[in-house]
Amino acid sequence: MSQHASSKKRVLAVDPGRDKCGVAVIETGREPNRFEIKYRRVTPVDQLHAILVRLIEQFSPFVAVVGNGTNSSEIANVVKTATGLDTEFVDEKFSTAAARKRFFEENPPKGWRKLIPVSLQTPSRPYDDYVAVILGERYLVSSNRDSLLHSENDGPT
Repeated sequence: MSQHASSKKRVLAVDPGRDKCGVAVIETGREPNRFEIKYRRVTPVDQLHAILVRLIEQFSPFVAVVGNGTNSSEIANVVKTATGLDTEFVDEKFSTAAARKRFFEENPPKGWRKLIPVSLQTPSRPYDDYVAVILGERYLVSSNRDSLLHSENDGPT
């Protein structure tokens, strides 16, 4: 494994909900605050445990993050049980709006829908997976900032 590859951080992120959850695995990219999405899916809550077990085996993330919104305590328990990872909460404030915006950037309206402002449209499918990506990115940005602060404080003595 190259030195660069070993320095990448991979995160399992979950947007909690009552009936469905957004799940994503993302990792840091080559540039600061650039991320690579390895996995992204909306899954029913009753299938979450099995999917998380499979994602741990496939991607080996170093931490799991869960949004602090609806049903977060219960989902965090499922995540911790399924993964055995340290599980941290991430602030969900404005994450749905950011995910909706990104959804429409990646899935622009077609045909006559192009004539209607996206602010008046409803996404064609649930986009909780986009919320999970946003939460994972927030965690990685925050952890990168924290590590930069620590490295500056650990300078020459």
